[in-house]
Amino acid sequence: MDSHMILRDRSLALKVAKYINEHCSRDRYVIMHVCGTHEYTITHSGIRSLIPKVDLRAGPGCPVCVASPVNIDLAVKLSLMDNVLVTTFGDMFRVKGSKFSLMDSKGMGGRVQVVYSIHDAVELARRNPNFEVVHFAIGFETTAPSTAAMLLSNPPKNFSIIPTHLLIPPAMLYLLNLGEIRIDGFICPGHVSTIIGVKPYLDIAYSKRVPMVIAGFEPLDVLMGVAMLIDMINDGEYTVKNEYTRAVRFEGNVKAIELMNTVFKVSDAYWRGIGFIPKSGLELKDEFSSFDARVRFDVEVEADYTMPPGCRCGDVLRGLIMPWECPLFAKACTPENPVGPCMVSSEGSCSIAYKYGGSYLHKIMG
Repeated sequence: MDSHMILRDRSLALKVAKYINEHCSRDRYVIMHVCGTHEYTITHSGIRSLIPKVDLRAGPGCPVCVASPVNIDLAVKLSLMDNVLVTTFGDMFRVKGSKFSLMDSKGMGGRVQVVYSIHDAVELARRNPNFEVVHFAIGFETTAPSTAAMLLSNPPKNFSIIPTHLLIPPAMLYLLNLGEIRIDGFICPGHVSTIIGVKPYLDIAYSKRVPMVIAGFEPLDVLMGVAMLIDMINDGEYTVKNEYTRAVRFEGNVKAIELMNTVFKVSDAYWRGIGFIPKSGLELKDEFSSFDARVRFDVEVEADYTMPPGCRCGDVLRGLIMPWECPLFAKACTPENPVGPCMVSSEGSCSIAYKYGGSYLHKIMG
């Protein structure tokens, strides 16, 4: 990026921060976002220190952090079978289920391979016809269309998935209904919104009387989103506005939505640290059930799971505490030795706070 552009954007960001501070008519505004990239931008750029009256809370914006331990346990068991190869994305490799992670399984002799895309997993299946290749299909609405497209592209018969895709708007509604903390406004996730557009948030904003802004990922984007929310909160305006107009259309990506609707049906889903959220998951439709590893393999897994002792990832994911308020943070729990899922993924709030938390981390570590 041109140095003049960097200086210009920094100058604009400081002007927007000044605007926010001048228009905060009360001591505290609680604004939640549900995106790991937004949390990275906020923490890495020190945005919280620029707008002290705005309490920016991270919600469940990391799909790896909220992945069901049951699905991880299934992947682990399948990887230890004689003729099965499990593929996964990098962050998912290290997250534990009830006892073990896929990394643990590989150490025990399981067949696990990290891939960069579901396309890579399908190519592995084509090159290894004597193995059943099972892909851990994880992510929010951002990655679900690529999974759907691949299943519609005539993949080999030895390919299947563990469907673990989740939907963000139902989680936002669930957190509002829980009422554990006051949420004055939402910054909606940019990547997800490029797929689903503006419409899915509207009913929630109107019915729950909570303003929302879709924001991009530059520091200036986030600050503009906050400024728009502060104005809406002050004016009692409960709708959805789009700051990220360069990438998000009102109707979203119609083709991607069509792909998802062709392959998936909406179902209730379990979010680690939160619980079962109605209509927040994507299951394969009956005509695609042959690609569902849970149908293809007769493997039983236990549904019982609790967070490790002392771990407060669930409270972090629900926005009740900041990562550094967990007693394990930066002590027993670090990226090299993660206790909870939020410290594993690069999109996890605890991992981001540990790497880029600045004064917060220094204060905790003395």
